[in-house]
Amino acid sequence: MGTLEQTLSTPLGVVEWFVYLLAAVMFVIGLHLMNSPKTARRGNLISAAGMVMACVMAFAVLFVNEASNGFQHAVAVALLVLGIVIGAVAGVWSAKKVKMTDMPQLVSVFNTVGGGAAALVALNDILTSESAPSLVVLITAGLGVLIGSVTFTGSLVAAGKLQGLKFMRKLTLPAKAVWNVAFAVLAVLAFVMLCAQPEQRLLWSVLVTVFALCYGLVFVIPIGGADMPVVISVLNACTGTAVAMSGLAINNIALIVAGALVGAAGVTLSIAMSKAMNRPLVSVLAGGFGGSDAASDAAEGPEGTMKETTADDVAVQLVYADKVIFVPGFGLAQAQAQRELADLGELLKGHGVEVSYAIHPVAGRMPGHMNVLLAEANVPYEELVDLDDINPQFPSANVALVVGANDVTNPAARRPGTPVSGMPILDVDKAQNVVVMKRGRGKGYAGIENELYFKDNTQMLFGDAKAGLQAVIAAVKELLA
Repeated sequence: MGTLEQTLSTPLGVVEWFVYLLAAVMFVIGLHLMNSPKTARRGNLISAAGMVMACVMAFAVLFVNEASNGFQHAVAVALLVLGIVIGAVAGVWSAKKVKMTDMPQLVSVFNTVGGGAAALVALNDILTSESAPSLVVLITAGLGVLIGSVTFTGSLVAAGKLQGLKFMRKLTLPAKAVWNVAFAVLAVLAFVMLCAQPEQRLLWSVLVTVFALCYGLVFVIPIGGADMPVVISVLNACTGTAVAMSGLAINNIALIVAGALVGAAGVTLSIAMSKAMNRPLVSVLAGGFGGSDAASDAAEGPEGTMKETTADDVAVQLVYADKVIFVPGFGLAQAQAQRELADLGELLKGHGVEVSYAIHPVAGRMPGHMNVLLAEANVPYEELVDLDDINPQFPSANVALVVGANDVTNPAARRPGTPVSGMPILDVDKAQNVVVMKRGRGKGYAGIENELYFKDNTQMLFGDAKAGLQAVIAAVKELLA
């Protein structure tokens, strides 16, 4: 694609540029509407419409140019159409069939595709130029290749970790700092040489790609599962940045704006989530939290035993409570029990009980996981309360019902010497009574026992969250009959 002056030199180019500009404006409007859960769905539709508009325009320009040249690249156009069809079918299938528990993995796969596509676009712009590309093109396209390649392999590893693949669990990286520094330096040096020696662009662009792909692997492999929400956000920011760099290289305003928005939003969210964990972003990206080393260095588990309860006893506590706080976690998503939890909330509210949902910023396995999960069950937005606002309410709560949340409720975070030390948690233990619904007695991602489970005011209801909530709902209905 040529310069802006070349693009605007033809009527089609003028239409193309303004369509891309309109699509970019729709991206901005859509992102703004996503600030509120009440308008997020509309914002998503507006942004999607803008992307469809941009894609249709790009294909229309390609078709017109090919028609004027007698369809010299008919096979390439046919392959492009086939790719669009396959991508559309895969996207619709994913949206409809992928379970909520697998949504973080899907986001990582999308990051993989986005980063890889951006890298290929930039790589094509470098290698297909008839003459040596300008320094501006080499810098922007080179960064697109570099960042996109890191995102590609990094997101693949993240998806594998989130999926719980066995070989990923056993995968370790001795001397991780050495490998990180080595591949980062090599990738940057290859990028510098690409800009300095454009006549050798094939060699240096290949080396940039290879070193960046390797860095993506060594960057994510050491990072523990508890940090995966932040890693996903960081990789999402990398995808956006790579797309923006590719857009600059080919002079596409839609790609520039879309990539910049995604990159900026990803960085902002990553910083906010790191703050919510009370840890510097650099520390998160350096790995270790939730890893095996941290777990092995943790102090021995708390003394005492877990006190078990029954669905009938839990129902009695809920029915006679004035205020109940639900605390959802990944276990809720894993059991696909969000609708049961919402039904229990509606049942209690109908009995005059005050119900709210405590939302921790990093609960689940991706940013906003619990918000999306509960929105799917039509829980009113005003009942979803963030950590800072809900913590002062726990002392006045008669019952705090924890469903599948582990590390984000662990009081061990309040003292030094544990893998979760310093991480802001939900003050569940300060409620008058605590009921924890948990599949088994296993530990959380941080690899340590949750001290909450051994508190005097805590009772455990073991078993599948969906079955447990259904039993509680049945017992509540019987009490209210």
